[in-house]
Amino acid sequence: MSCTVPQGFRAAGVEAGLKTSGGKDLALVVNEGPRFDSATVFTANRCKANPILWSQEVVKDGIVRAVVLNSGGANCYTGPDGFQTTHAVAERVAERLGIGAVDVVVCSTGLIGLANDRQQLLDGVDAAYAALSPDAGAAAAEAIMTTDSVSKQVVVEGAGWSIGGMAKGAGMLAPQLATMLVVLTTDAVVPAEELDTALRAATRVSFDRLDSDGCMSTNDTVTVLASGASGITPSLDDFTQALTQACTDLAMQLLKDAEGADHEIAITTVNAATEDEAVEVGRSVARSNLFKAAIFGNDPNWGRVLASIGTTDARFDPADLDVAMNGVWVCRRSTPHADPATVDLTPREVSVTIDLKAGTERATVWTNDLTHAYVHENSAYSS
Repeated sequence: MSCTVPQGFRAAGVEAGLKTSGGKDLALVVNEGPRFDSATVFTANRCKANPILWSQEVVKDGIVRAVVLNSGGANCYTGPDGFQTTHAVAERVAERLGIGAVDVVVCSTGLIGLANDRQQLLDGVDAAYAALSPDAGAAAAEAIMTTDSVSKQVVVEGAGWSIGGMAKGAGMLAPQLATMLVVLTTDAVVPAEELDTALRAATRVSFDRLDSDGCMSTNDTVTVLASGASGITPSLDDFTQALTQACTDLAMQLLKDAEGADHEIAITTVNAATEDEAVEVGRSVARSNLFKAAIFGNDPNWGRVLASIGTTDARFDPADLDVAMNGVWVCRRSTPHADPATVDLTPREVSVTIDLKAGTERATVWTNDLTHAYVHENSAYSS
């Protein structure tokens, strides 16, 4: 279960001393070819960290040969010196691999405003280079964890080719994307332009639908690397389907590890006029602290769902909305229906279905409840 399952990739995860809590905190993933196609999507936040500013330029030509990632500090709003640290890290990776720094994506995660020690990073790169192995994908996935309680990895098998991946993220989960770093690898032959098409299609219905707490990060990066080592060229549809499966699997792992959550909530809006309106409605409910607190208390308060729907621009008749919780239609035609006491919200998985009766489109947005533990975690965060 790692980014090194596809042929043509090595990885490493080492301890560079960046985390005050100790443990692995620097990862390196290297594409050994024979192809070096890539595609990347970044956070939509206008306030971007130094690694994003660097990597946005790196990915423009569709060629990436290595990704270096650190936890322990976001290197965001650390001034010109912080950008120089990012540049120096890319240069050190390039020097060790005998490639150009312009082919090295850099990712960082942790506290904003925290300047990572440059020498520790450079020494960490040296250690990671020495530890590179086709069997070290799990170590790399561990090294990018911050408040994550477990590492997140995935493998999807194609017809003679495969996709592997790792992700980190447990809070600030909101589009686009979520507060996360994701590296996906494949040994399929997929040109960069098609990789970009597939990646954007996959993230649109996975990471971009994950809305844990409505807070958008400054460091989000999702990169896919294609080595072509299998020699097999799948159809774009087949590859996109497999990549979407991988991204969705990782997104659900992120959701299940959301800071302090007791419930994972799938909000599905059906019979909307457009898919965008279905997403808008689902996201509005997902971002309602009142709704999320009710789920934490095992209270099927459907009134909070209707109130959130009413804040959107989606088309619907306010007097004709249906809402179900865990399969029980507690609201029909915007009035009470089944007894809310019959809804069992004690399981971790909760489903909410909203029928707008305005069309044929549907979409699901995933979120989690608002707990005491979430407040505690985010009032005393350390890297």
